[in-house]
Amino acid sequence: MIFFVGNSTSFAQKGANSTTILFVGNSLTYVNDLPHILTFISQKFGKTVKTISICKPNYALEDHWKDGQVQQILKKRRINYLVVQQGPSSQAYGRQSLQEYGKKLQGICQQAGATLGFYMVWPAKVYDRTFDGVIQNYTEAAKINQALLFPVGVVWRAYQKHPQLESLYGYDHFHPSPVGSFLAALTIFHKLYPAQNLSKLQLKHCRQWIAQQATLDTMIRLVQEY
Repeated sequence: MIFFVGNSTSFAQKGANSTTILFVGNSLTYVNDLPHILTFISQKFGKTVKTISICKPNYALEDHWKDGQVQQILKKRRINYLVVQQGPSSQAYGRQSLQEYGKKLQGICQQAGATLGFYMVWPAKVYDRTFDGVIQNYTEAAKINQALLFPVGVVWRAYQKHPQLESLYGYDHFHPSPVGSFLAALTIFHKLYPAQNLSKLQLKHCRQWIAQQATLDTMIRLVQEY
């Protein structure tokens, strides 16, 4: 089981000084510690973030719902954003799961005064042909449940059209490389703070995850386009 609480900085919401974000998902979130990267980016823009993560190997939203930890935290803690993801979910069962358990989680969020957001992921490289299904199913789940959509998968696919750049995929061609996790965190940050000029990020500050200026420049351009 992976369960970690990060002391991160946080998004300001409605004039608040800090915001707490609860991440719920699996290894696509906890590999490379995406919440920590989001914290780093937020700090560079003067934002303050606290994150809580419930991320377990191979877990879907249904598994998290049955465990009950998410519901307990939403009832006991002041959570501003609940950011959820599961596997690529390109097939019918994944689509149903995103919609059904997204609805359940939205109900709890509304009671707790939190905002639900879907973190759209990507398929394994070998299943690239399923990308349309991933994008469609996450988009529909967010729309049906009146939730935010963090379109990481859309930006990911656009970045893949530049094969000369650093790879978003890790060694297994499914989990994200550090570059991929940075892209995901930057996309989430931009969705929450669309007015921020991402070009202020400098490569010298991001070298823990990114090695090439062209990678950062392309990433920033694509994130701001989508």
